This record gives sequence, C-alpha cells and structure tokens, in this order.
Amino acid sequence: MKKLLSTGYSDLSFNISLFLLRVVPGLMIMVNHGYDKLVHFAERKNKFMNFLGLGSTTSLALAIFAEFFCAFLVILGLFTRLSALPLVIVMAVALFKANNGEIFNGGEDAALFLTVFATILLVGPGKYSVDGIMGK
Repeated sequence: MKKLLSTGYSDLSFNISLFLLRVVPGLMIMVNHGYDKLVHFAERKNKFMNFLGLGSTTSLALAIFAEFFCAFLVILGLFTRLSALPLVIVMAVALFKANNGEIFNGGEDAALFLTVFATILLVGPGKYSVDGIMGK
C-alpha cells in the first residue's frame, strides 16, 4: 500500500512505462487509422480534408506517412523523436482543424493521441527501444 501512494519510481518501471506508451498507442494508430487509410487510399483521396491547400491526395498521403510509417518507427523506438513529430502535427490538425478543437464532441481520439505523441516527443523512447540500444 505504501508503494501505491509513493511518488518515487524505479528505472525499470519508468522504462517499461515508456515502452508501453510507445507500443500500444503506436499500434492503435497504425492499425486502426494508418493501415485503413493506406488500403483505402483510392477511395479516400478525393474526399480527404485539403489541408493548407496541398490538395486532398497530398494531405492523405502525408497522413498515411505519419499514421502508418512514423507510427511503425515509434513502435520500434527508431528515430523516435523525429518520428513522433509528424504524428503530433497530424493529430493537432485532426483535433483543431477536422474536429474544430472539440475535445469532448468527437475529438477525443485525436486529443489523446496528440497528448501521447507529444509526451513521447518530449521524453524520448526509453531504454527498451532501438534508439536506447544504440545509445542515442
């Protein structure tokens, strides 16, 4: 009981927490969002949100790059901070542009993913990652 109320932590628990923080949301966004957009690219390319006048096809390709490929790198913990940056950007666009900043009315997923990937961007991948093994 004393440990549950403690604010201290061990290096092991910290690194396991960072591992879970990378892998679980990374898999969720990659499989549920990125892969779905990737396999349905042809159907969605003309209907996707046109961000910054880039065109809906380019905007969709950038979202796929972030949600599938960058999420895969985050899961591995390879170039983690660099890979988390496009995810932060795409989740910020999803929250503030696509969902009009409505955190409680449809933008919950984007807000949660934005928070998770911003945390990974700030904290890094942890010891149990490719970056951690390489000593970056």
